[in-house]
Amino acid sequence: MPDLRRTPLTRRAVLQGGLAAAAVTVLGGCTSGDAREEVHRAARSDAFAFGVASGDPTATELLLWTRVTPTPEATPGSGRGPAVSVEWEVAADEEFTRIVTSGSARTDAFRDHTVKVVVGGLETYTRYFYRFRHEGATSPVGRTQTAPDEPGTTHALRLAFVSCSNYAGGWFTAYRGIAARDDLDVVLHLGDYVYEYGNGPAEAGVPGDGERYGPPELVGVRDVQPPGETLSLEDYRVRHAFYKTDPDLQAAHARFPWITILDDHEVTNDSHAAGAENHEPEDDPDTDDTAPGSPQGTRAEGDYLARREAAYQAYLEWMPIREPADWQPEAHQGTQFFRRFRFGDLAELSVVETRQNRSRQEPAAVDGGPNPALADPARHLPEPEQMTWLTSGLVEGRTAWHLVGNQTVFARVFSPFAPGTVFSTDQWDGYQADQRTLLDAMAASGATDPVVLTGDIHSSWANDLPRDLAAYPSDGNSVGVEFVCPSVTSDGFKEVLGSVQAATDAIAAGQALNPWVRYLDGVGHGFAVLDVTPDRVQTDFWFILSDGDKGLSVDPRVDPEATVGFEIAYVSEKGTRRVSGPVGELGARSDEPRAAS
Repeated sequence: MPDLRRTPLTRRAVLQGGLAAAAVTVLGGCTSGDAREEVHRAARSDAFAFGVASGDPTATELLLWTRVTPTPEATPGSGRGPAVSVEWEVAADEEFTRIVTSGSARTDAFRDHTVKVVVGGLETYTRYFYRFRHEGATSPVGRTQTAPDEPGTTHALRLAFVSCSNYAGGWFTAYRGIAARDDLDVVLHLGDYVYEYGNGPAEAGVPGDGERYGPPELVGVRDVQPPGETLSLEDYRVRHAFYKTDPDLQAAHARFPWITILDDHEVTNDSHAAGAENHEPEDDPDTDDTAPGSPQGTRAEGDYLARREAAYQAYLEWMPIREPADWQPEAHQGTQFFRRFRFGDLAELSVVETRQNRSRQEPAAVDGGPNPALADPARHLPEPEQMTWLTSGLVEGRTAWHLVGNQTVFARVFSPFAPGTVFSTDQWDGYQADQRTLLDAMAASGATDPVVLTGDIHSSWANDLPRDLAAYPSDGNSVGVEFVCPSVTSDGFKEVLGSVQAATDAIAAGQALNPWVRYLDGVGHGFAVLDVTPDRVQTDFWFILSDGDKGLSVDPRVDPEATVGFEIAYVSEKGTRRVSGPVGELGARSDEPRAAS
């Protein structure tokens, strides 16, 4: 692969590569006054203006995705347009001189003219190219591959994991960095793929206006559509469509298959089973119990469960994820998003979903001390059925590693700002009985070493996972490890606390209280790359850079010509269940996917 620290990965280069030419109309940004017209213009500029994607790979199957605009009125979220057939092709070469398989799929306004096709009968650990056609129009070409799940053969496994891509928070340089690579099997997106906020100022408190979240330098440059907070099915469809006009995101989707899971912002902030911090039902002024100074009773946002249903529908339409009812059905509550992937005898990946059925968040402290409710066994993060599926998979696993794709930080983290209390009750620390159950399952997982992959907190971590905090760091006390990826763009510790120095001081205080947090950076934004071998797992952290500054004085999120660079790496050796390092940057893979025959 090219040395990405020295290769200029500019926005201009991505566009010249032709992967996102249909998105050119929105590169200049847009203001709230444009309403939905930017998405409409993109749709009308090309039948396949929102790109292509693939996802949920297995040894012999791949899901292919696109969105077609069959007629000018059939724009995203409009509910208009005819039912049409879209042709698809899978080929062994990028020129499509050797077609492997092909077919057609129907779509209509009831699914917002999105198209999903599950293609079977493919060769294991093999690279393919795909495209769609409709009425003389041809989509961009996507590249994808089946999983390295071949009995009796151990292949390489390398994936990028990302989260928290707030469009208004900055340019999607991290996605451009991923798209420039040639060494990944899959991209794992751990949630907050889209954000629900609008373009309005947070203090306005006007129904439908919505809060803006991101650097002030990008106001009028990286505004979102629709301009208000997303509430309806039309809103969520338009927001997903708008994100997929971004050329860097399109390029990353077209380059690799993705495995995705939602977190809270795909619906609204800090959601739980019956509501959310950022949801105010009409005529209920007492439900906004979090952000100090936020207006209460001013946002008439209607029924939360109806809003969530709309958000889930749009997510399933617009993301390259298999329909839950048709694949890997397990006992569950609500909509099943959790699922499992296998990569030969090397690793399994269990992707969990922790928002839909979680108990409402409780405060970290009451009466001046830790809140005992956090340890209540009746409180759950995933529903009990999903927890049983996850823990049994760990205990019964037969692969060298069991990866867990997870939304919020799993490790115990005590707050440097409020001694004796946990840092956040939105994390697993707010659901300590479930946290203990999963730690016990990790301890009982035998020869399978657990590795938790996490997003959400907009910072980079490498954690040991001690079962007994008081005994740490005694041998055998850590039952697994956790790696946390930085945000693509969303505010980190530096932005929240106001300076690099304040973030550095808070991190130092936090690590002193939590010695099992072996690495923590709250300044960089970007992505992480996990490499798995029979002997170890390694995570490389990649940050976005503006003129080599690493974000210390310049905010690289606001630079459309920023690049990405390797920052640091940590490993966990097989059998240790501990983090060690730092170590050097990953080298070449041990093998490569086959070319299709």
